[in-house]
Order: sequence, then C-alpha cells, then structure tokens
Amino acid sequence: MSKFMSAEEAVKLIKDGDSVAVSGNGGGIMEPNALFEALERRFLNEKKPRDLTLTHSAGIGDKDQGGISRFVHEGMVKRVVGGHWGWSPKMQQMANENQIEAYNLPQGIITLQYREIAAKRVGVVTQTGLKTFVDPRISGGKLNDVTREDLVELIQMDGQEWLRYKTYPVTVALIRGSIGDEEGNISLAYEPAYLESMAIAQAVHNCGGIVICQVKFAAKAGTLNPKDVRIPGILVDAVVVNPGQQQTIEGEFNPALTGDVKMPVESMDPMVLDQRKVVARRAAMELAGGSVINLGFGMPDGVARVAAEEGISGYIKMTIEQGIIGGVPAGGAIFGVAYNSEAMIDGPSQFDFYSGGGLDLTCLGLAQADSRGNVNVSKFGPTIAGCGGFIDISQTAKKCVFCGTFTAGGLKTEIRDGKLNILKEGRHKKFLKDVEHITFSGDYARETNQSVLYVTERAVFEMTGEGLVLKEIAPGADLQKDILDQMDFVPLMPEQPSLMDERIFRPERMGLSE
Repeated sequence: MSKFMSAEEAVKLIKDGDSVAVSGNGGGIMEPNALFEALERRFLNEKKPRDLTLTHSAGIGDKDQGGISRFVHEGMVKRVVGGHWGWSPKMQQMANENQIEAYNLPQGIITLQYREIAAKRVGVVTQTGLKTFVDPRISGGKLNDVTREDLVELIQMDGQEWLRYKTYPVTVALIRGSIGDEEGNISLAYEPAYLESMAIAQAVHNCGGIVICQVKFAAKAGTLNPKDVRIPGILVDAVVVNPGQQQTIEGEFNPALTGDVKMPVESMDPMVLDQRKVVARRAAMELAGGSVINLGFGMPDGVARVAAEEGISGYIKMTIEQGIIGGVPAGGAIFGVAYNSEAMIDGPSQFDFYSGGGLDLTCLGLAQADSRGNVNVSKFGPTIAGCGGFIDISQTAKKCVFCGTFTAGGLKTEIRDGKLNILKEGRHKKFLKDVEHITFSGDYARETNQSVLYVTERAVFEMTGEGLVLKEIAPGADLQKDILDQMDFVPLMPEQPSLMDERIFRPERMGLSE
C-alpha cells in the first residue's frame, strides 16, 4: 500500500494535544513548509488541531508569516520548546504575552533528546548549560511566568554537578527529504544538511506517533539505492510530494551545497573593508593550521570569507553544528550549510563530537558581555533570540573567540589609511556591568581553564581569573573616549594595551597564508 498522500490528508492525522517535532533551519533548509501551510489552513478552517506542543531545535521561519509562525494562532499551540526563536517574532510575542508555555533549550540538547526519547532513556545527562540561564538555579530555560514545569534538573553524580534534560513524548514528526518512495523510504540527496530528521522519525515512531515527510520527488518502491536512504520506510507513515520544494530560500538547487560540484573559492567576492571585516580578520588571526573550528551565525561567519580570501581555508577544517564538515560555510540567511563540504553527518552526531571537546576553536557572536566574562546572545528585553547551538559549542571548545561590534544601534565607522575612524557611536553599550541573560558563563569557563577572547572593531579583551583584560586597541581609537567611556565597567589593564595589527585595517590581503 502506497504511503503517498496529499498535504491536506497528512495533516488530518494530527490530533488535539499532539506533541509535534519539526525539522528545519533558517533560510528554508530542510523545512517542510508545505506541511506547515496545510496544517495552518486546517486550523484556520476547523480550529483543529488544538493545544499542540511544538519542539524545534533551530530557528525556522522568515521573520514574518513562514516557518513556526504558521503555528501562531490562539489555541493552536499550548507549549513551545525551541532552540532558536529569532526567526519568528510572532512566536516571541506569544511567549512575552504569556499566551503559551515557552522554553529555550540548547539546540544540541534538543537534537540529542530525540535519540533519548527513541531509546526510552531518562534524558540527556550532561554538563552543558551549567551556570547559564538553562541551569535550574537560574531559570531552567523558562521564558515567561506561565511556564512552570521543570524540564531541566540539577543532579550530583561522581562528585560533580550535572544537568538532566528530561525527555517527553513526541507524537507527530513533520520532516523533509528529497525523494520518497511508495514504502516511505526517504533520500536526502538534494538537501544541503541532514539535521536531526532521522532522530525525530525514530523518536516519534517509538512513541507510537505519526511520521510525515515532505519530499520534492516521488519514486517507485525498490528503485532507491539503499545507501541513499537516510530515513527508512519502517519509520515513515506518510509521504507528501511538493514539486515546488526549494533547497534553500536562495534557489531550487545549488550543487555546491550538496558536494556534487566544487565551486572555485576564488570566485567569491572579497568582503568590503568595514567594521565587520575588521572583526573577522582579527578573529581569523587566531586560526591555527590543522585545527578543527566552528563558526557561529552573524558576524563570525565572516571568518570563513576572510579565510577564503587569504587562501587558508585548506589549512583548517571548518564545521557547522548542522552536521557540515569542511568547505566554506555560507553566510546570511542560509547559515547552516556550506560550499564544497567534505562530509555531511547528522546533527546529533555533530553535537556528540562538539560535546566531547572535539573543537579546537569556535568563533561566536557577541551581543553583550560583562566584567565576569559572561556573554548574552539569547534574550534582550522582549526580544527572544534563543541560544541555538551557542551553549553546546561555547562550553566545550578549547578556545572561544566572541565576535561583535563594540556598541550597537547605529554605529558607523570608516577604515582609512590603516586606522579606524568612529563616525557615529552606537546608542547601546554592549559591555555592561551585568548581562541580561547568561548564555556563556565566564565562571564556568574559568573552572575549565578555557581560553577566551572578545574581539571587536576597536578593542580585544582576554578573560583571566580576575576578569576581562584589555589587550589591544585599534589604530585611531582613543582609549578613554572610544573604549572606557563606552563601557559600564573598567577592564583590567595590567600593562598598556598594544595596537591591533595594522594589516587588519589595510585593503590588501593580510598574508595570513604565510
């Protein structure tokens, strides 16, 4: 019996109170958008299904109507467990207005939870998240007043503190593939990442639920190469064909994102010499030959562009938490995939590698920092960005380089004659007495002897046992006016800060390959 059905038929299988796990990543990556749209239409027409629990590990949406915003209707969802919330301002608003129970848990933890649910184990037991906002001694990942159930528990084991992230039933999977056959076997041949689709399917199947997979192409049973089947048909209940499915929001198919061709790296346009490139260049100076690194969303993805421009991409192995190894990570909306990747593995396996200390270095974003070295990228007033994979990655990499501008909100600079000129200062300070949300714990980093740098366009700080030390300032920056006056605390300065390398502020290549 064929498992093909229409999107409308498939979403009819979802019942009131179901716990729905969805795949996807910002930029339309692995997002089953046709299923989301069909489910939204059903709810608007029938007011069913109601009171859903929604779980997603990464950000999914377009900051408007798409992605998880399709679930933003009164009564449709009662609880959301999300790793990244930034792609759906409407869902953020529901959380802020106490219309739903809302949790923000680390992306890696959510992907690993699916495996624990599938195996009927007690949860993810890990030190990831200790002393950050997901620690139950702070907020346990809860985002509002109506969210009361504890999904994270502090436990003692072998004389150490651990967190147990509790499992819970998931009864519906909305996932995506490239080709599906009549028996439900799914190939991901044209997808630029695998994410945790297999883990979701196993978890939902073993909870006795319904697994629905959207694909672009239909195939006759027995025609798929078994080596190409990433999700076996024994796990899949319904296959929905969407011929209009795009690989990402940037186009129907780019073979360089699946490794089918190698794009000439030199064909990439060099970055404009601005404050973003200055930060990326200074961060790139921390790269060491043979190292395995991770680059985060936003300003850190510029490090990949600089590495390509400098001809050093081949000397390091760049990875992304979505399961990509090697190549040049893509930036912007389709962050999470890469050009010319060497290997693609599933997200849970990548996070296993990260959690065990496999990364030599990571470059991550910097939205707020304080005198203890804490960093916030997850919540600012009513804005719930979410931590994504930030906690999983930052707590376990051997070295962290946090990248961001020194101030925010209208900052304008120019780079000229090897110097930084600040034309207009940002309205908001980013180096505060205390961050609003602890996404990275300076205290935990000191306990684990982690190496940590904070890189901005005008200053570089290093975390020490006593606090943040100001190590470097940009040529052209005034120590008092441009740095100290723009901070809510005084950094440590055991000696006069040195000047940042002048090559960073020159238009020609820096010569990092040498």
